[in-house]
Amino acid sequence: MSDAAQPTAAEVRAAAEVVKTALDRHLAAVERRTGEDDPAVYEAFNELAAAAEAYDELLYDRYDEVTPFEIPGADDSLPPYAGPEEPNALSVLIRRDYAVVEPQRLLAQAQRVETAEFEDGADAEASRTIHGALGLLFGEFEPDEIASRHKEFGLEEGDSTLWVLAADEPAEPGEWLETPFEQPDPQQIVCRFDVSSVFDDDLEDDEDDAEDELAEDEEDEGEEDEEAGLERPDADRVDR
Repeated sequence: MSDAAQPTAAEVRAAAEVVKTALDRHLAAVERRTGEDDPAVYEAFNELAAAAEAYDELLYDRYDEVTPFEIPGADDSLPPYAGPEEPNALSVLIRRDYAVVEPQRLLAQAQRVETAEFEDGADAEASRTIHGALGLLFGEFEPDEIASRHKEFGLEEGDSTLWVLAADEPAEPGEWLETPFEQPDPQQIVCRFDVSSVFDDDLEDDEDDAEDELAEDEEDEGEEDEEAGLERPDADRVDR
């Protein structure tokens, strides 16, 4: 990059201030969160991620330095973005997986909804089957509410993902309703955020590896002391 194209020191500092503001907003949103999938927390997270990325780029362009921050997600697996420079529309694709771990709890919640909403008995059979109960609950509650209360409904969270795709123009009404989940163009994806227990497993593996390395280092130190004829001090012995 030529000197003329480099960001100024003031631009880098301004980007740092944006990160600080976004960090404060994220913490405030977390402190006020109303559930595991509070949309305010999610929005604040995205703002913080965007601010950190912008600052990182300016810092590198100006000073050839980088930050230690890494935003979790699967962006590294995405192809280069080839969508519009200034999108006029976007699509948000969300998938959340659940396991039905307590069927009786699920059926009981559906029966409560059925009793309150169908006093005339129009749907009296719906709450007696798992698929009928799911239809009742997802028809009564918003997906975000079910996500935040999934344990109450006898569900266990699995993987989830959110994709944001850019577009030049909004889709026409009803245009994609027949096939709403066709594979999107990966080059139109602006960003994506994934949640999976596999990430927790990776962290646990890293911690186990670190503990193993520490144990090996201590063992090596002990062997070196023995070879040198040194005696390790007894922690329980007190010199008088």
